[in-house]
Amino acid sequence: MPPRKRARPNSTAMRMVGEQVAVCRVAKGMTQKELGKRVGLQEESIASIEQGRRPLMPDVAELMDQILDLPGVLTVAAHKMPQIDVIPPWAEPLINLEQKAAALSSYQNQVVPGLLQTKAYAEAVFHSRVPIYTDGEVVDQTTARLDRQKTLRREKPMIASFIVWEPVLTCPLGGQEVLREQLRHLLVCSELTGVSIQILPLDRTRHPALDGPFVLLETPEHQHIAYLETHRGSLVVSDLDEVSILAMKYAMLRTQALNPEETRDLLKRLLGDP
Repeated sequence: MPPRKRARPNSTAMRMVGEQVAVCRVAKGMTQKELGKRVGLQEESIASIEQGRRPLMPDVAELMDQILDLPGVLTVAAHKMPQIDVIPPWAEPLINLEQKAAALSSYQNQVVPGLLQTKAYAEAVFHSRVPIYTDGEVVDQTTARLDRQKTLRREKPMIASFIVWEPVLTCPLGGQEVLREQLRHLLVCSELTGVSIQILPLDRTRHPALDGPFVLLETPEHQHIAYLETHRGSLVVSDLDEVSILAMKYAMLRTQALNPEETRDLLKRLLGDP
């Protein structure tokens, strides 16, 4: 039998549930950031839920009901949400995907992957955001990003593959010294157990991922999931056909990229090392 597609919540239902969350939160006098801290999510994730871009997971709904003094309203809504095609309950947000993943493959064409960023580079990324983050929000976001990186050093390592387009290595985000520190950090990360870093050089005449960056993850149960970020927000994809297409793109990227040893040589040349 062919594998059954895992379903995702209906987008109209997601918007309706999101509006319920927003109304109840405002009635309680809480900001999105305050509610996020109470339920263990970033402010951006709460905003995405309220705008109907992210599904409200049942475990999060139960916490919200307790915090907002609701008689199980959101929990019922989360469990009864109509389905159209199910992302595992743990698959939201990305941090949970990373922490549980047995394997991760990440392609980035604009910035260094978050799991490989230095503190200064991450700060530069968040300072570049529009709408602009406050200094406090930059600190919070940077701290959360650095905390995610522990997954690359856990006792039982996952297999982590990163492909980065070469222009990322020459873009002085945050300044030249920040960039140099980031390049040195990539060299260090390339030696971590289970980690492979490859650079896709500019001289390639074909590019299978012009649509933008993406992340592929394999769970301990061998489920395959993709994560994408756009100007409109983030998206977890579990549709087998869509994930398969992204996996084919990643396989093509790996064949066109420099191998890990060539990548380390390139990083050393960019740093001016012999």
